[in-house]
Amino acid sequence: MGNKPKVISVLSGGLDSTVATAYFEDKYQIHAITFNYGQRSAGMEIESSKAICDFLGIEHTVIELPWLKKLGKSALTADVKIPQLEEDQLDDKEICDETAKKVWVPGRNIVFTAIATSFSEAENADLIIVGWDLEEAATFPDNSKEFLDAFNDVLRIGTLDDMKIRAPLIELNKNEIVILGDKINAPMNLSYSCYVGEKKHCGVCESCMRRKRAFKEAKIEDKTNYNQ
Repeated sequence: MGNKPKVISVLSGGLDSTVATAYFEDKYQIHAITFNYGQRSAGMEIESSKAICDFLGIEHTVIELPWLKKLGKSALTADVKIPQLEEDQLDDKEICDETAKKVWVPGRNIVFTAIATSFSEAENADLIIVGWDLEEAATFPDNSKEFLDAFNDVLRIGTLDDMKIRAPLIELNKNEIVILGDKINAPMNLSYSCYVGEKKHCGVCESCMRRKRAFKEAKIEDKTNYNQ
């Protein structure tokens, strides 16, 4: 392990970051970082991230960001109802744009990636791994290829080392992520996607609905426990 180049992975414990991290597991010595910013699902995300890191045999650190919860009125952190979607609404951009606004946490990926940059420089890591993907980018601009390229420009200008962000899922939709995860034996069964934060996935929030659809379209067994 010591001979492998070191990388930092931003691991939420969700499907995308789990597959992205596992994608690089045999190539790099990975240090995964998970953020607790007061989100409803923090406990389950941290539990899942720890289990994923144990499975992959990689280092794991939880970073506390209590101040982030105090910014904005996101349904993920504030006492605001989490929006629910039907499967046939997942490709309705107008509806999904509205739900995205309700769960948006101000500057979240900018903050996470900036902190990962500090870890990467301090530990002489070669890369930062993120789980940004094509399907999420349709409504969340901080998951897009444009955002990835722009942040890599920032790293080129603003860091002393030649580091880069790698997003291996950036051109994939969720069903393609599931297919890739199955191919590389990513521990998708240990991942947690629900906005609500209970032991079982609620099965009706947008994140759950996208996960359910992805496994169905990929024709791969979904071992997730859902309330409905």
